[in-house]
Amino acid sequence: MTFDYPESYVPLCRRLGLDRGIPYTPKWSAEADFLALAVAVLNDKLPEVIVECSSGLSTLVLARACRLSGRGRVYSLENGEEFAEATREALATYDLLDVAEVFHAPLCETRIGEDCWQWYDLSCLPRVTAQMLVIDGPPGFLQPLSRYPALPMLADRLAPGCRILLDDADRPDERALVARWQRDYPGLSVTWPETARGCALLRWPG
Repeated sequence: MTFDYPESYVPLCRRLGLDRGIPYTPKWSAEADFLALAVAVLNDKLPEVIVECSSGLSTLVLARACRLSGRGRVYSLENGEEFAEATREALATYDLLDVAEVFHAPLCETRIGEDCWQWYDLSCLPRVTAQMLVIDGPPGFLQPLSRYPALPMLADRLAPGCRILLDDADRPDERALVARWQRDYPGLSVTWPETARGCALLRWPG
C-alpha cells in the first residue's frame, strides 16, 4: 500500500474514501480515468456479480464502490500468486474481504477452436453469472490477442446485457480482438470512451 501515486488518482480516492493508501504500481495499475469509468458503470447498473480478469488497484476500487452502493461482489482472477496475495492484503486494509474474492488462477494452455492461448485456469471460479466484466489481463506481451479468450471462456457466465470493460483498447491487438468478438457474437455492441490508454465498453447480447 502506498500514498505515492499520481495526482490523477486523488479525486477517485477521495470519493471512495481510500485514505489508507492504495496498491498502486506504475507499470500495472489501471489509469484513474478507466477506474472512474468502471465505478460509474457499477453505480449505474448496480451489478450483483462483477468478474475481473487481473487484480490489483482495480479490485480495491470495485470492491469499495460495491460497499458504498450496498450491493455487489467482485470475483477476481489473478495469475500471479504474489499479486493475488497483495490484493487480498489491500482489501483487508479496508475490511472488504466480504465483498471481493481474489483467486489465484495460473495461466494454462487454453484451446479455442484451432487456436491456443495462455489464459486463466477457471477451475477456481464459482459458477456465478456476471452482470459486469472488467478485462485488464493477461498482459498483452504474452501472446497475440492475449485477452481474446475472455468472452469465449466466460460466455456462459455472462448475464444478458452484461457490461464489459476492456482496458488498453488503444492498442492494435485490443482493437483487433474487439472486432473478432463482434464477428463471433452478433448483437455485441461497443462504444469507445476516451481514456488515457483507451477503453472498449461493450454490452453482451440479450
